[in-house]
Amino acid sequence: MSEKPARPPFYRWRWFLIGVPVLVVLIVLMSALGGGGAVAYKTQALTRGTLTVTVSATGSVQPLDQVDVGAEITGRVTELHADYNDQVKQGQVLARLDTSSLEAKVAQSEANLLSAQASVAEAKAALRLAEVTAERTQALADNRYASQQARDRDIAELARARAALQSAEAGVKVAEAVLSSDRSTLDKATIRSPVDGVVISRSIELGQTIVASLQTPVLFTVARDLTRMELNLDVDEADIGHIKVGQKASFSVDAYPTRRFDAEVTSVRLAPKSEQGVVTYQVLARVDNPDMALRPGMTATADVIGAVRADVVLVPNGALRFTPPEKLGEALPALAPDQGRLWLDDGGSPRAVTVTLGLSDGRQTEIGGPGLDAGTAVIVDIQRPALPR
Repeated sequence: MSEKPARPPFYRWRWFLIGVPVLVVLIVLMSALGGGGAVAYKTQALTRGTLTVTVSATGSVQPLDQVDVGAEITGRVTELHADYNDQVKQGQVLARLDTSSLEAKVAQSEANLLSAQASVAEAKAALRLAEVTAERTQALADNRYASQQARDRDIAELARARAALQSAEAGVKVAEAVLSSDRSTLDKATIRSPVDGVVISRSIELGQTIVASLQTPVLFTVARDLTRMELNLDVDEADIGHIKVGQKASFSVDAYPTRRFDAEVTSVRLAPKSEQGVVTYQVLARVDNPDMALRPGMTATADVIGAVRADVVLVPNGALRFTPPEKLGEALPALAPDQGRLWLDDGGSPRAVTVTLGLSDGRQTEIGGPGLDAGTAVIVDIQRPALPR
């Protein structure tokens, strides 16, 4: 059996010689990063200025006033006098439906009215005859030249003649009402614009049959004035408290990404809108559109100026979120909902200061507190660990 050669002494000590320097380096690094070294803090000075809180929301541009023009009767479109983008006046004819059957009904109703009027004339003549006969019979009966029975018969005939006249006159009123209804139906076959404006939608074609049932079919949509538009915004429930009527807003649309349009809030709706658990409220703003650059339905991204605070002390929000690492385990005093905590670098040792919070725009917050003004340095982060000397 062969024996293994003896290993040299250096081979047995090589792991010790390599491990000692590595261990020394680790100890130095742990000492530098641990509690043995002083921590340097990154500070930022408080500023004094104006804080503007804006609320961002998306929505669409719509006409300030638009009217849907519909058909109240069923019929076939025989004339079409308006198209997209046409300027129209109030009362202007937009379209006509087939009127042949309606005109026939009007003619029949006119004939029925004439017949009813003739019946009235006939009833009046019969009444006059009955009155004369009754008077003559009464005179004869008074002189005993006519029997009481004859007098009663003529009086009854007079009453029947009066009733017949009343019935005929009622028939005239019925015929007049039917004629008026038929003429109104005939007039509804002519579709007219109810307002001055621009046709922004047309949903019918020449020859198409319109069916009017429980819901009136919309044939045209007319916008009253496109130089005045309305911005419809959906504002998140977390931001709606900042929105008030009269506030200014600015927005952009995809068609003009570098241009900002001005608006003014005119209404904040109370009714909520909920979609997939997200609650929003509708905010309406008036927009002037003198150059007609904005068009109905354009998607808008808007910023509403919710509140403005002038000449206030401002702190970066990062300073309010910061807590020194060595203070994380301590039981710090509780803060009220309108309070925050800042840390001042007091000779390398952080010192807590309680402040009163105001408005915030998401980057800066308005604060108040004794001894705090523009130029006061507050800790916002750890800058770097300082290596021990």
